[in-house]
Amino acid sequence: MNYKIPVKEFLDQSKNGNIDYQDFTQKFFEELKKINKKYNYLITTAKPEKNKPKENLSGLPISVKDNICTKNLRSTAGSGILENYIPVFDATSVERIKTQNGLIIGKTAMDEFGFGTFSTNCAFGTPKNPYDKNRSCGGSSGGAAGLTAALEYPHIALAESTGGSISCPASFCGVVGLTPTYGLVSRYGLIDYANSLDKIGCIGKCVWDVALLLSIIAGYDSRDSTSLNEKSIDYIKDIEDRLKKVKIGIPKEYFKNIDKQVEKVAWQAIKKLEDNGFDYKEFSLPTTKFALSSYYIIACAEASTNLAKFCGLRYGLHEKLEGNFNEYFSKIRTKGFGEEAKRRIILGTFARMAGYREKYYLQALKVRTLIINEFKKAFRKFDCIIAPTMPILPPLFSDIKKLSPLENYQCDVLTVPANLAGIPHLSIPCGFAFDRSVKLPVGLHVLGNYLQEERLLQIGNTVEKILNLNISKTKY
Repeated sequence: MNYKIPVKEFLDQSKNGNIDYQDFTQKFFEELKKINKKYNYLITTAKPEKNKPKENLSGLPISVKDNICTKNLRSTAGSGILENYIPVFDATSVERIKTQNGLIIGKTAMDEFGFGTFSTNCAFGTPKNPYDKNRSCGGSSGGAAGLTAALEYPHIALAESTGGSISCPASFCGVVGLTPTYGLVSRYGLIDYANSLDKIGCIGKCVWDVALLLSIIAGYDSRDSTSLNEKSIDYIKDIEDRLKKVKIGIPKEYFKNIDKQVEKVAWQAIKKLEDNGFDYKEFSLPTTKFALSSYYIIACAEASTNLAKFCGLRYGLHEKLEGNFNEYFSKIRTKGFGEEAKRRIILGTFARMAGYREKYYLQALKVRTLIINEFKKAFRKFDCIIAPTMPILPPLFSDIKKLSPLENYQCDVLTVPANLAGIPHLSIPCGFAFDRSVKLPVGLHVLGNYLQEERLLQIGNTVEKILNLNISKTKY
């Protein structure tokens, strides 16, 4: 049987008893090994399971971002300081996938602790874009998006976003990325970057795929103090309902200082939606210009606190105890952390210091509140907000090396506001553009109101059908 089929067809064939699981698993892991050797998408590969899976997910392959804990399977968060860390428990999201008979296939490459936009800050190698090996997959969930795009076998990726770490790589790799409302999916078992910003989500080839995985991982968890007391929903139940009229808002600020080709492709998609019953109106989100500054102050402050526990005493990298605590602590962290992690720890510690906390951190929190209120106001008028996902096309690694840290951070300008506000958002492929004769995907960002995932996914599914984009499969 040809196993290079969509997720939905795989599940249907499984229910009908048409899948030879032993044969499927063997061929899948052979293909996985081949792809990983070429593109470096996985930090750790799981061992194939021999038992025949039951119904529900029926052994559907699921990859897990490496900052989400998996029992007895190495979880490094892309950092050398956790090179040999093997959790003794599963994150809630992984636990729920296993309960539904999903097959965990391995841990995907990422920027160290999520610190990056291009997945170039990983201690275990950089994942490569399936459209051009010389380009970035995006970050920090680069391995998750790249693997989803490259694999022709059925597969969904469990990923995580702090400031755009799902949407960015989904856009660069031409796949669908879903970041849910903050607190909808339990963060228990997530290796933290910034507690008030981190959100576990999913990446798939289509909207139906991410809706399926969200149906499994969403829901209240008493082990996570930020978990919302919301009941689980079957997000695929009504996803096919074709929406005839949708009011969309187009923020003017999101089209400033972006690549001309990205702007052109995004507007072509918006006009096509208009031809199919969508009503759009341009409006303003004035606080957009403050979002990036606010985000990096808050995120770095929280990261510097979270990373203090990696000191060579409890878990992760450790050596022989010599000298006083400060000497040992500095030695381990100097050796284990990468350059970007050290930079963000220093920035965050500075922002939290006496005399600077009020000047920077508390001001950033006030800006965040303004951004939240601005989005709430917008959603009184619109069903969703639509804009380009990223301001640029997937860059060459040679060009990334030339960027300063500040220029790196500025690439998050379109994804940070939604993440700061904690609203759900989807990145959907909307077309292609060319850079140096290479055909590259462009993502369309669809932003929804709080806890309106069901509506957002219906809109996303409708957008996907209207655009009818033929994402070309990668050949080997």
